[in-house]
Amino acid sequence: MGEMSSFQLGVIGALFLSVASSVSIVICNKALMSNLGFPFATTLTSWHLMVTFCTLHAAQRLNFFESKAVDVKTVMLFGILNGISIGLLNLSLGFNSIGFYQMTKLAIIPFTVLLETLFLKKQFSQKIKFSLFLLLVGVGIASVTDLQLNMVGTILSLLAIVTTCVGQILTNTIQKRLNVSSTQLLYQSAPFQAAVLFVSGPLVDQFLTKQNVFAYKYSPVVLAFIILSCLIAVSVNFSTFLVIGKTSPVTYQVLGHLKTCLVLGFGYTLLHDPFTERNIIGILVAICGMGLYSYFCTQENKKKQSGDLSLSSQLLSAGVSVLLNHSQGWGSTLLGREGNCLRWLKKKKKT
Repeated sequence: MGEMSSFQLGVIGALFLSVASSVSIVICNKALMSNLGFPFATTLTSWHLMVTFCTLHAAQRLNFFESKAVDVKTVMLFGILNGISIGLLNLSLGFNSIGFYQMTKLAIIPFTVLLETLFLKKQFSQKIKFSLFLLLVGVGIASVTDLQLNMVGTILSLLAIVTTCVGQILTNTIQKRLNVSSTQLLYQSAPFQAAVLFVSGPLVDQFLTKQNVFAYKYSPVVLAFIILSCLIAVSVNFSTFLVIGKTSPVTYQVLGHLKTCLVLGFGYTLLHDPFTERNIIGILVAICGMGLYSYFCTQENKKKQSGDLSLSSQLLSAGVSVLLNHSQGWGSTLLGREGNCLRWLKKKKKT
């Protein structure tokens, strides 16, 4: 029971850290890109990952965690896949409208459910599916505006959905299969993610913004916000791996849409973004869907735990009965042997 309560506290802490850090970095990056005119999102992400790796390397040298040897090929492919996923998401945003990009992000949840059902044989109840549907409807009402389709943008969005889903499923699967912590996996894969984005980031950003990141004039204020963004990103990357490892890719996506609602709310209160009744209704519906998802997941986990406990008690009682039967058999065998010995002694005395 103590281990279960500590696990639940760890999950709650990971969820809180993920929400707080993600909302913080969105507000920081929005100020950096919208107010200060620094539009190089992909290059900034590569800096995030490099700072994350350097921070984890320093923590590992100070013995805050132990570096575990894993299959280099697996981690390298995993890191490259995640790096490509980030680049494709940025390209999708560049080639599509904001509304279609939001639809791309919404499509990640049903596609993740589909992949886990087909390849991992994971079952999702009708209640869970209904709560996810309600969540997606709410976020769609709150955030999706115009839908402008084009062939290149649609292909990029599909590729972004596939790579993002596979990367998040692998994050959960690799941690369990290789028995590594979220910190260890992030430490091993961050250099490969950073390398992919460090090479492709300036090219992607120049293609999307028509500006060169190396020719940009960096003011002290811009540098301060970049450093702040990189520091917050360490917490974002760490909490992402932590949440997916402790829960599931679907739960992480649900949490991501909660962040979207919070960002919309913070944008209205802090940055005075335009806000309508549609946004309010959508956020309320999404929060209702998230609440139902959390409730149904909790109920199913309790049923699973009670089922495991009843199965364990049945196995224990079956084991005890088997031992008793064996002991009774041994006792009768010994008594039979003692009777044979007594009869043999009586025959000896008569002779």
